[in-house]
Amino acid sequence: MTADKILAEAQLPATLAAWRAAGERIVFTNGCFDLLHLGHVDYLEKARALGDRLVVGLNTDASVSAIKPGRPIQDETSRARIMAALGFVDAVVFFGEDTPLRLIELVQPDILVKGDDYALDGIVGHELVLNRGGQVLTVPLVAGYSTSRIVAKVRG
Repeated sequence: MTADKILAEAQLPATLAAWRAAGERIVFTNGCFDLLHLGHVDYLEKARALGDRLVVGLNTDASVSAIKPGRPIQDETSRARIMAALGFVDAVVFFGEDTPLRLIELVQPDILVKGDDYALDGIVGHELVLNRGGQVLTVPLVAGYSTSRIVAKVRG
């Protein structure tokens, strides 16, 4: 079941160890992923193509509300199940802090990915990943797609 891809932090070390033992490269990205749209799907698919396994750090409802007033539109359980249903997502893990740094420290990804709207030195966790010999990459975003734009269109 796709819900099995939603991991508690305590499950993560054993899962990551098994993947690493199989020689698989672990990609990590994070976000709110509220109102899944084409831009999200394209971004996540591109991120997964950079390695063998994709771990998605998903903001909890409280952390989304802290950075995006009036959001999320969908609760964290819904957002996690939708993420886990995507074939190219291998694991979904919640984080409740303002940034995913603690989760990145736990995952120790081989590749850290964000959209190309970020400068490499502005990506949280970039120093940690680079210091371990990993890569920090950006992938092109599909222009014109954002949850904020969808919300504005619906409200308009």
